[in-house]
Amino acid sequence: MSKQTGEPKQRNPWAWIPTLYFAEGIPYAVAATTVALIMFKRLGISNAESTFYTSWLYLPWVIKPIWSPFVDLLKTKRWWIVLMELVIGAILGGVALAIPLPGFFKITMIFLWLLAFSSATHDISADGFYMLGLNEHQQAYFVGIRSTFYRIAMITGQGLLIILAGFFETSTGLPPIEIATSASPSFSKEIRMPEIPQQLSAREGQTFFAVFPQQAEISTQNIPAEKLDSIRKVVVAYNQNNGFVTNQSGNTGTSNTREEESWWSASVSKPLGNFLKEHFQTKVQAVSGKTLTGNAAIVAIRLSTKPEENKEMVLNVKFRNGDNSIHLLEGERITFNAANQDKPAYLLFQCDPKLNRPTQAVFKGTSGNIHLAWSITFLILAGMFVLFSIYHRFILPYPKSDKQAVGQGQDLFKEFFRTFGSFFKRKDIGVIIAFLMFYRVGEAQLIKMASPFMLDPRQLGGLGLTTGDVGLLYGTFGILALTIGGILGGIAASSKGFKYWLWWMVLAINIPHLAYVYMSFAQPENQLIIGLCVTLEQFSYGFGFTAYMLYMIYISEGQHKTAHFAIATGFMALGMMLPGMFSGWLQEIIGYQHFFVWVMLCMIPGMIPVFFIRVKPEFGIKRKEE
Repeated sequence: MSKQTGEPKQRNPWAWIPTLYFAEGIPYAVAATTVALIMFKRLGISNAESTFYTSWLYLPWVIKPIWSPFVDLLKTKRWWIVLMELVIGAILGGVALAIPLPGFFKITMIFLWLLAFSSATHDISADGFYMLGLNEHQQAYFVGIRSTFYRIAMITGQGLLIILAGFFETSTGLPPIEIATSASPSFSKEIRMPEIPQQLSAREGQTFFAVFPQQAEISTQNIPAEKLDSIRKVVVAYNQNNGFVTNQSGNTGTSNTREEESWWSASVSKPLGNFLKEHFQTKVQAVSGKTLTGNAAIVAIRLSTKPEENKEMVLNVKFRNGDNSIHLLEGERITFNAANQDKPAYLLFQCDPKLNRPTQAVFKGTSGNIHLAWSITFLILAGMFVLFSIYHRFILPYPKSDKQAVGQGQDLFKEFFRTFGSFFKRKDIGVIIAFLMFYRVGEAQLIKMASPFMLDPRQLGGLGLTTGDVGLLYGTFGILALTIGGILGGIAASSKGFKYWLWWMVLAINIPHLAYVYMSFAQPENQLIIGLCVTLEQFSYGFGFTAYMLYMIYISEGQHKTAHFAIATGFMALGMMLPGMFSGWLQEIIGYQHFFVWVMLCMIPGMIPVFFIRVKPEFGIKRKEE
């Protein structure tokens, strides 16, 4: 410890600020943003369940101000940082071990809850240590540095981490397969079940996927819609009965039978859901059973050898190249296990009813042990945080002011409640809370559903991207655009002030949601177009979010600046948590198209409080002496 009274031990801030704020951002990206959501999506959990339960993970950041005084009461902030990083590493290891288990969803959620509370506690101690370990000049100088490395952590979590998981998903599987399809007027109009040999030819003991037939032939002669519908029902029922596909509710490891319907479900959820289905669910145009539609072909796929017990191989089939007039109707995600390995799974392909010429298309099937892939990813994270803990144990300075508040508990508790009271006694508290809660109500729902929308197959209204594609487009380019937008928002506010830019930022955070409305209706396949839409929306979000941060700083000015800012961040987290909880449920009822239109309409409640905000015109403008 430094011999100099009141001064921290001499340590170059560059040695610990980047790593400290990188470590602060990673758990938030995992628990509260998109990592856990994408993981559960890839593991077969439904949109409604994954968004509802992961939205609850915001709660520790909502109530963070409540237990922040205890971080001052017990031990030092340096002690809390080192301990929490070690605890976070252990929790991430627990997540990795829980993922392969049969009841992984419940167990993983318990670990993620612990991760969220530990991460929020780490935030409290790290932000407090930043003010104790640096003098006033250093705090001002490094405020941009800490934000930059926090953003880098978000890019790592939502981008590189997702790409890494996607790499493990493909590399832990069997060799990819290609399914060749062709359509022609000369092919037989009859739809035949594929012939499958009893014994598959050995490939030196290797496990592989066998495709029958090697070339799927589809006639361009249209068939009655009722015939295709009956064939489709047979394929779906067969695949579900044999465990090749799961139902839309996802497999959570919980029982589907309930003895008694809850009051909430009977009185609120079910009636509201039925109303929305009746008035807003995407309608499928009704056609007569005699109406002619595009012909189809069935392809069978078998796994050559039996997987281990409680292990599964997931085959993801996607369009690779050729004519888009041939598409996969059923069988995009097929799960093979020890119970169904000796049976074939069926894929159903259909050609466009307007197609009247010969054409071809190739579909690619890739497999991987998704549970193992995500376990490896979380094990890497666990090791990273153990190293963070060890590194910070030796590299963090020892500020003399960083000490346990021994014997001051009673006074601190009185001040704690006095501080809370002063915040809620403000005459404009209604406008403040309304702004904090509703400013991002549309974005809170879009953030939860953006990744599932890009991952879901096209027949369910999604874009059909791979995990790696989402990690690159949304988690990397999107976060970079978000960061640049935030930087430019700060520069703009410092030039002409917060009040001048307020309405421009309000529009910036809401209007670009139209990009998702466009993608949900057009379902573009070109990744450049998708990337441009994502980048535009995220850049505008970063620019518009500047108004939110500046308003929190503005309302926190005064005697209890730190505490009031902490309370404001609690409302900020609550404003993200509540809308996100029902976003998946709503999307499953009304579909992606109407859902993103709803997100656009949510800009209205977000704009109303802005009319009543009173801000000094000079607030935010950089003074000459600065």
